[in-house]
Amino acid sequence: MTSLQARAAPSVRSRRAGSVVGAIIDGAMLWLIHGWPGWEVAPVLTVETPRVLGIVTASLVAGIGVNLLQLLPHPGWLTPAGSAVTSAFGVAVLLRVLQVFPFAFHSGFDWALVVRVVLVVGIVGAAVGLLVAIVSLLRLLAAERAGAGPRTS
Repeated sequence: MTSLQARAAPSVRSRRAGSVVGAIIDGAMLWLIHGWPGWEVAPVLTVETPRVLGIVTASLVAGIGVNLLQLLPHPGWLTPAGSAVTSAFGVAVLLRVLQVFPFAFHSGFDWALVVRVVLVVGIVGAAVGLLVAIVSLLRLLAAERAGAGPRTS
């Protein structure tokens, strides 16, 4: 028989380190897409790629903003609010990529089908994450209104 143990919340230091890493990765992705080497070097991307770059760029910028805000002392509700923002962008980006599908695969295997399935799974996952973040946000705001007081991280 096994017992379930509650996991301790990550420390402020580890959460901040994760935010720094997340902001750096998002910034690096922006530079790789729009700077050097640029999206054009990826052999599977087509001339349709610019049709998705706007929402991808907005998503990366939002991710940087959310991660940088997480570095500051903030009320507890900011974390699920940031998760809601990034999850909403995730849903929007994946839907747009699925709609435009700026990929061309040149092999005998049906990679297009695999990518479409992965995109749909990603959309479902991001939508679930968005729902969880919204519920968490509403619960925290309700707790604050009920007198539990604001928490800061």
